[in-house]
Formats: sequence, C-alpha cells, structure tokens
Amino acid sequence: MNYYISDTHFGHIATLTFDNRPFETIEENDRVLIENWNARVTNKDTVYIVGDFAYRNEKPEEWYLEKLKGKKYLIVGNHDKKLLKNEKAMSYFEDVDKMMYVIEEKHQICLCHYPIAEWSGFYKGHYHIYGHIHTKENEVTKFMRSRERAFNAGCMLYGYMPVTFQELQSYR
Repeated sequence: MNYYISDTHFGHIATLTFDNRPFETIEENDRVLIENWNARVTNKDTVYIVGDFAYRNEKPEEWYLEKLKGKKYLIVGNHDKKLLKNEKAMSYFEDVDKMMYVIEEKHQICLCHYPIAEWSGFYKGHYHIYGHIHTKENEVTKFMRSRERAFNAGCMLYGYMPVTFQELQSYR
C-alpha cells in the first residue's frame, strides 16, 4: 500500500506553536508521529514523504528514519537541506527528488512539496499531492482547496500519520 505525509518537521519545536500541535513537548510530538506511522505502515508499504521531514532537530535524521517502517521516498522540501547532506540518513530512502510521479488507482499523481496551480497532466485529469502550507488560512490555501484533484498531505491535517490516496480524497 502507498501512503503520503508531509511536514513532519521531526525535532522542530516551533511547529508545536505555529501548527498548534496538541503536544506538550517536541519529544511527545516525535514519539506520537513515530507510533502513529508504525501503527499503519508495514515494511512492505511505501511512504512518500512530501517534504520537510526534520528541521532544527537535535537528534540526527537517521535516528527517526531507522524507527519508521516502510520503503521511504523523499520529495524534497524547503527544510530538508540538512537531511540532504546527511549521507547515513539518505541511505534510508529508495529515491529522492524535487518532484516525483506515481500511479495510484490508474491515476497519475504529481508529488511536489510546493502547491502547484497547474501540474503535469492537469488537463488530463491527473492529481497533485503537496505540503508546505501546513494549516495556514490564506489565499494559497483557498486556491488549492478549489483544485478538485490537489491534496495537502500535511501530517497535522490527518492525525499525525501517513494517509492513503483515498483518505486524501475524502478530506476537504
């Protein structure tokens, strides 16, 4: 099974405030994200991390990655620079790129950390999964919600766990 998640920001204490996350500490945030991930994902599953895996984290990125089940693919986000320089952490990914395309239920999906107004295949009915905007309420969020085939994979929108394509489609 394929799963999607973005903006986990492991180790980033500021997310507790700007995402209004329901955790007392960043340690609790990280523990719950890992527990929720592993409660859904098996080692046979694939998880597409749509950017911003960890940021301003004290623990090395591989500390988190070694605990997370599944085959992991990284779609690079704006806060992944440190991760990209960590050779050991990068070995946990099957592939890493700024944009990826996957097929899900006969639908082509464009994966990019940033929301895109018109993605490859837009006029052919293809889909787009993105992150980056968290729970902001602004003109970009409103515009992206108006795109029927575009879905925000931000972990804070789905109980801090990876979700399926069907789950993304059912959330509006």
